[in-house]
Amino acid sequence: MNITQKSVNELKEIAGDIREKILETVSKNGGHLSSSLGATDLIVAMHHVFDVPSDPFLFDVSHQAYAHKLLTGRWEAFDTLRQFEGMCGYTDPKESPYDYYKAGHSSTSISLAVGAAKAIALKGESRVPVAFIGDGSMTAGMVYEALNELGDRKYPVVIILNDNEMSIAKPIGAISRYLSTTMASPFYQKLKKKTKKMLEHFPDSAAYMAERFEESFRLITPGILFEELGIEYIGPIDGHDMESIVATLKIAREMGKPVIVHAQTTKGKGYEIAEGTQEKWHGVSAFDLKSGEPLKKSGTVPATQIFGETLHSMASKDSKIVGVTAAMPSGTGLTKLIEDFPDRFWDVAIAEQHAVTSMGPLAKEGFKPFCTIYSTFLQRGYDQVIHDIALMDLGVTFALDRAGTVGEDGETHQGAFDISYLRPIPNIALCAPYNKSSMEKIMHFAAEYPRPLAFRYPRGVFMVEDSDVPAYALGKAHLLQEGKEILLVGYGNGVGRAIQTAGLLKEMEPAILDLRFVKPLDEALLKTLAQQYKRWFVFSDSVRMGGVGSAIGEFFAQEGIVDIALTTFEYADAFIAHGNTALIEQSLGILPEQLAEKIIHSRKKDTVA
Repeated sequence: MNITQKSVNELKEIAGDIREKILETVSKNGGHLSSSLGATDLIVAMHHVFDVPSDPFLFDVSHQAYAHKLLTGRWEAFDTLRQFEGMCGYTDPKESPYDYYKAGHSSTSISLAVGAAKAIALKGESRVPVAFIGDGSMTAGMVYEALNELGDRKYPVVIILNDNEMSIAKPIGAISRYLSTTMASPFYQKLKKKTKKMLEHFPDSAAYMAERFEESFRLITPGILFEELGIEYIGPIDGHDMESIVATLKIAREMGKPVIVHAQTTKGKGYEIAEGTQEKWHGVSAFDLKSGEPLKKSGTVPATQIFGETLHSMASKDSKIVGVTAAMPSGTGLTKLIEDFPDRFWDVAIAEQHAVTSMGPLAKEGFKPFCTIYSTFLQRGYDQVIHDIALMDLGVTFALDRAGTVGEDGETHQGAFDISYLRPIPNIALCAPYNKSSMEKIMHFAAEYPRPLAFRYPRGVFMVEDSDVPAYALGKAHLLQEGKEILLVGYGNGVGRAIQTAGLLKEMEPAILDLRFVKPLDEALLKTLAQQYKRWFVFSDSVRMGGVGSAIGEFFAQEGIVDIALTTFEYADAFIAHGNTALIEQSLGILPEQLAEKIIHSRKKDTVA
C-alpha cells in the first residue's frame, strides 16, 4: 500500500484500521500485541515519509513490525500470522522483499543500519536507512558500539527511538515539551546550522560563549547523551500525534546526518485493557477480545513454573542463593523472586553478556548464582560463559529455559543449539530434567555443585507425568527400564519422548535410559549397556551436530566400541520454522508415532539383511 500521498487524516484512519486488524488476528492466533499496537502510528508515518522499497527499514527484534507487514501487501495473509507455513511473527526477507533483514533478537538494528549506510555510501546512492528501536533494546551494549561508530562516521541514518516503557531521561514538564517542539522545528534546525557556520568566523571567546549556551539549552532536554556521541537528537515527540510524527521524520530525513527521533508511545494503544506497561500483554496466546481473558487454560504446571517455585523455596532457606535474568523475569519464572528478594535477584535488562559475567564474582565470593536465560539468548553471552565463568571454573548454574522447539516464535527463538555450543567448553557440566521431580533434584544438586553447570528444560510442560526419581550425582545416568532388544537413550525432554515411543513398541520390550548428564557421560554404565544392547536410539530436543548422539558416538570411538548401531533422532542441520509445536514436530518427524515407525522399519531392514 503506497501511502506517500495520503493526508494526515487519512494516515490516522489507516492506523486505526491496522490496529483493528492486529487485534482481530492476535486475539485468534496469539502474538506480540501491546508493542505492535503502540508502534502503529510511527510505522504508518515511516511509510508515508520514507521510500520503503528503497530505504532499508530495520526493526529491532521486529516483534512490533505487524503494521509494516500490513502496509506491504500482506493484509490477507496476515490471518496466518505465526501459524505453521503461514506468516512469520518477525520480519523475514524470504517472506517479503520489503523486509530488509531477518530479526528476532534485540539490539541489532542500529548496527545493521550502520552496515547498510556503509554499503549505500560505497554505491554512491542517496538511500536512508531507518532503524526502529524500542527503549528496552537500548539497554544492550551492542547499541552503543554502533552509536559510537555512527557518531564518528556521520552516515545519514535515522533512528526512531520508540520510548514506550521506560524513559531514557524523563522530560521536565512544560518547559521540556516546549523545547522539544522547538528542536523539532525547521526554524531551530536552520538556526543551529547558521550558528555553527557563524561561529567559524567569531573570536574564540565569543564562539566559546555561544557553544556553552547551546550546551546549556540541551542539558534540560533528554538528548544530551546522544548529542555527546555525535548523534543529532530530536524529541521527545508524541508518538501518537500523526501530524507531529510526519513533520519530524521529514526533517530527520533531510538532515543528511545521523539523527535520533525520540518518540513517546503507549504500549497497547487502542486496546484499553492492554494499555500501559503490563508485561503480560507483550506476547500473548489467543484471547477473548471483550474480556481480555485467555481462551486456553492448561491445568498442567509448565517447566518454567516448576523452576521458579523450586528456586523460590530454595532461596527462602538459603541466603547464598542468588539469581539474574536478562529482561525476562516473567518468562523465566523469576518475577516473584525479584519481588521477594530484591537484593539477591536481578533483572539486568537486555544485557545477556553482563548478566553472565556479573555472576562470576558472586560465585567467587561464596554465593550460588542461578543465571536464568533462554537457550536461544545465552548464545548472546557465549564468550562470557567461556572467558568469565568456565575459564575461572566458578560455580555459576545456567538454567536454560525454552530448550527445544518453541512453537510460534520460530527460527530465531528455537532452543536447538545449547548442547552443541556448551559441550566443547572445559569445566562445565551439562544435565537435563524430564519431569517435575527430576527438575527439583537437579536444582538441589546444582545448589551444592561448586563448578559451572547448565541444565536445559522445555517451553511449556514436560512430556510425561511426574514420578519420583533418585537424587542426581555428577555424571551418573539412570536406567529407567530394562529391556530385551534395543536401548532408547533419552536426554531431558527426550526422556519423555522415549517413554512415549516405548509405549508403542511393547513387543520389542525396549530398555529406556535417562542419560541425565551429556557431560560428563556415565562411561561405566554406557560400557555395560553396550554389551547388552546393540541397537541404540537417541532422543533429545537439540541439533544433531555436536549433540547427544555425537557425544555418545565420540565415546564409542574413543573406547573402540564398533558393534553398536547408533541412531539419533535429534534435529537435522537446518533452522526450524515457526508454527504450532505439534505440527512442527510432525514436520521434523519426531512425534512418538513417527519415531516408533522408524524404529520398527529399521528392525525390518536388519531382519531382511
